[in-house]
Formats: sequence, C-alpha cells, structure tokens
Amino acid sequence: MLPAQARLRRRPEFTAVVRSGRRAGRPTMVLHYLPERPAPAAGGPASSQAPPTGPRAGFVVGKAVGNSVVRHRVTRQLRAAVRAELHRFPPTADLVVRARPEAAAAGSAVLRRDLSAGMSRLLGDGSRSS
Repeated sequence: MLPAQARLRRRPEFTAVVRSGRRAGRPTMVLHYLPERPAPAAGGPASSQAPPTGPRAGFVVGKAVGNSVVRHRVTRQLRAAVRAELHRFPPTADLVVRARPEAAAAGSAVLRRDLSAGMSRLLGDGSRSS
C-alpha cells in the first residue's frame, strides 16, 4: 500500500495530471506525468491542509481491463511496482497510471518492465538511480 500522502485521491488531481502532464504509452499501460503539481485553489477544501510533500501516484483501472477481481489484482500489481519506482520522481511530481486491457493478462514482471520503461521515457535516459 502506498502511504496516504503518496496517493492522488480527488478527481481534480487526476484531471490536472492527465490534461497538463506528459504521456508515455506502453503495451499494458499509459503513464501521465506532471513534474510540478498545481497550487490548490484559494478558499477550497484543500487550502486548509498542508500541501503534500513527495511524489504522488494514482491509478485508473477501468472495466475494459476485466471484472472486479481482475481489476483489483492489476491495481495491486501496479501499486507495488510504482511503490518501488516512486523515488525516481522529484518531490513535486504527480503520476497517473492508466491500465490498458492487456494488463489483465500480463504478469507482475511485465507490468514492472513497462512501468520502468515508461518512467525512463518520461524522465529521460539518465534518471536511473540505484
């Protein structure tokens, strides 16, 4: 499980990343990346909270991927893969991972490979850290 401060939760957060961010498509997923998250609107419910620190991630696994059991399995696999790679992003970054229907038949190793390749493409080749 990702810690609460590392998750995108609200629809406007997802929308901002998908509309304004960079995109990298892979066979099993599409990654949407926004290096600088927008400031929360003044007076909104989020303005009373401290701004999140550290990179955040959100997941979109629609019905095209499969039934509820399949969607939850894919979400768990993606969450584990992102948790291992989230350190590669700057602290102000947001990431949305949208699973494609092909993710249902892919194993964890394939999802991790596609995630890593997509992140390398979004961040540039020299961003790999050990």
